[in-house]
Amino acid sequence: MPVYQATLPVRPRGPGLHEISEPVARILAESKLSRGVATVFCQHTSCSLVLMENADPSARCDLEAWLDRLVRADDPHFTHTLEGADDMPSHIKMALTRTSESIPFADGRLLLGPWQGIFLWEHRRSPHPRSVIVTVLGE
Repeated sequence: MPVYQATLPVRPRGPGLHEISEPVARILAESKLSRGVATVFCQHTSCSLVLMENADPSARCDLEAWLDRLVRADDPHFTHTLEGADDMPSHIKMALTRTSESIPFADGRLLLGPWQGIFLWEHRRSPHPRSVIVTVLGE
């Protein structure tokens, strides 16, 4: 079964959900494969990936606010704070979410639902360059 792999650099300007659906679709097109599965994998421990609604931004805002309430940056119990107050919270947020997503494709097109997008979820306050590995497996 043919495999195509590419690295997608992502440069989020700060925390939040940053849609990467289009660059992933471009990598799929480069693969020239027509059907199979695309795996998107984030190589970091302080950001994550999520499939989320891409139509109404308020859904993303609500998700971010909910996770911020669940994992507070000002928790005095954290000892892993070498890189700042958001260091350990970013690792916990990553562990509670996902670092990879698998999306089927057919006719060379990602089979996302009509309101779904692929998002890199940056959990750190300061900008960090990120690398996302896209592996396309199919025929």
